[in-house]
Amino acid sequence: MGSIEGVLVTPLKQIYHPKGDIYHAMKVSDQGYINFGEAYFSTIRTGEIKAWKRHHKMTLNLICPLGEILFVLYDDRVGSPTRGVFQEIVLSTFCNYSRLTIPPGVWMGFKGIGPEINMLLNIADIMHDPLEQENISVEKSHIIYNWIRK
Repeated sequence: MGSIEGVLVTPLKQIYHPKGDIYHAMKVSDQGYINFGEAYFSTIRTGEIKAWKRHHKMTLNLICPLGEILFVLYDDRVGSPTRGVFQEIVLSTFCNYSRLTIPPGVWMGFKGIGPEINMLLNIADIMHDPLEQENISVEKSHIIYNWIRK
């Protein structure tokens, strides 16, 4: 496992407050911010896998505000110096509260590993367009990754 060119992991602030905590997500001045297209939440059940997806234009900015999620990235971009490299990162509010920025062209999958609800927030630089993305099921994918070991 290594680091994929263009992928950023940005630690985020958590501010304790006795009546409820504050979790930062993204500011216009942050590294990785390109533009605002849309923001959405997605959940994944513990032990379930959503893979594989890649966007041709969209930059993803993923945050896990609830639970714990394993993200697995795979670079098969032609001409990339990290072509063939996998990168794993676990995001959660209690062990690694960070933002994961994934550039266009990088394959992404994720698995719910927290004990209850696992939720991600994506702050995307463009609006959703089904024509600019590709999806391949784990069973039919050319990407070989051992999800069971995690």
